[in-house]
Amino acid sequence: MALSEQFMQEDLHPIDIVEYIAVHHQWDFDRIGDDQISMSVDGQWRTYTLTLAWSAYDETLRLICTFEMEPPKDRVPAVYETLNAINDQCWAGSFTFWAEQDLMVYRYGLVLAGGQEACAEQIDTMINAAVLSAERYYPAIQLVVWGNRTTDDAMQVAIAEAYGRA
Repeated sequence: MALSEQFMQEDLHPIDIVEYIAVHHQWDFDRIGDDQISMSVDGQWRTYTLTLAWSAYDETLRLICTFEMEPPKDRVPAVYETLNAINDQCWAGSFTFWAEQDLMVYRYGLVLAGGQEACAEQIDTMINAAVLSAERYYPAIQLVVWGNRTTDDAMQVAIAEAYGRA
């Protein structure tokens, strides 16, 4: 059964749909308020914290996916250079580094102007895209921060396709 079929003929708040998705995937979550939810999603490299918030004023569902990153101060400029290269490859969403919190952040906003409603598949795809993007670029960021690799060199890891099978 498609995720949306659960919500047919119902007018649900976007965060209610996110909560249903979190339950469906058995993710740990905390309903922070009527318009906000936070959850933990395990990836291959680490556990990501995702926060989704609904702004009725902007009619936007905002997703923020974070993971800790504590680069040495001398590597921060290289981190920003790498994030620029990463963002050039992202079709939806973008990465930034919040230095004060030592957090790597992937952000995306689903604009639902004019009273549009999000379906469960859209939100699930949005969440999966955030985690997949974080997973894809995490090794490149690590190589830049801890391996002292150049952005170009590290990005080859992120864009390389695996061939064959193990």
